[in-house]
Amino acid sequence: MPERRTLLVAVAVVVAAGVGAGAVALADRDDTPQTPVRPKVATTKVVRTDLADTQTFAGTLGYGGVTSLKGTGTGTVTKLPTIGAVAARGEALYWVDGHPVPVLFGDTPLYRPLDKPDIEGPDVAVVATNLAELGYSVSARAKKTTPAMLAALKKWQEKVGMEPTGTLAPGQVVVLAGPVRVNSVTAQLGDPAAGELLTVTATTKVVTMPVEAGEVSRLSTGIPVTVVRPDGKEVPATVASVSTAVTGGGEDQAQTGGPPKVEVIVTPVDQQAVADLDSAAVQVKVTGQVHKGVLAVPVGALVALREGGYAVQLPDGAYRAVSTGMFSRELVEISGKGIDEGMTVVTTS
Repeated sequence: MPERRTLLVAVAVVVAAGVGAGAVALADRDDTPQTPVRPKVATTKVVRTDLADTQTFAGTLGYGGVTSLKGTGTGTVTKLPTIGAVAARGEALYWVDGHPVPVLFGDTPLYRPLDKPDIEGPDVAVVATNLAELGYSVSARAKKTTPAMLAALKKWQEKVGMEPTGTLAPGQVVVLAGPVRVNSVTAQLGDPAAGELLTVTATTKVVTMPVEAGEVSRLSTGIPVTVVRPDGKEVPATVASVSTAVTGGGEDQAQTGGPPKVEVIVTPVDQQAVADLDSAAVQVKVTGQVHKGVLAVPVGALVALREGGYAVQLPDGAYRAVSTGMFSRELVEISGKGIDEGMTVVTTS
């Protein structure tokens, strides 16, 4: 009795059998096998298409990490911003004792009074840079207070509603690294100014996705990716950062729910394309190698032979040997003698 061939059509079984194994030259055999019994009879066409090695990761669209913002100095909080408000340079973020506390951008907070000429230091440089950016006649590179700088400071204070003293003390301004968005308000009116007031985030929406440490090698800063919104729309994006810290795994695996992971941040190129979503579960598609203009069939059309190799079956029961190439979702690249675009083959899916 002729040997009966086993048809293995599930993707996992095909891969386990050895993707890309050499094809068997079935056409030269004299002992034509019996037609296998398929669980489902259906046909499909061999198509010519582009296949891409694409992997999809789950992520969360939002504003990224949350940072606490504390006030300084003395006084009582008398007005707080609304959630979603954006802190802009030179504009008030909250109020203390009825006076606005505006925002300056920089990397050094105000840690002493600036109340006379010839005070030098990085905090002076922050004030000088911001006054220059706000349009006042001050050198953006100044690191020492001058009468001209203090005069410009007085004009700015008057404009924003502060007491126009021409001096500045800790607690009268808040220094931030850049624009931020108010994520939550933690203080209440009447609280001391020197305490936690707000939590803030970046103003740009990003996708945060935990990637298994074994898969993160596919990702690097700056590569293009695609964010798939909950409604299926695709948004071009880039990888903004790949953390070097690994979380989970080991003794923590039971608590973290999986193997070690690395946090990857992705930034949509067009922020307007996600403007209607404050927070959402999304997918991020990462495309690696692309094979253009190849012949392909559904994975269910592959016949894995017991002695090794693959074939496709024609509607009349004959077999054609094939070599497999890239697997991309439900399709697999095939090639071989007598395999042509448009030919009909049997499939299970």
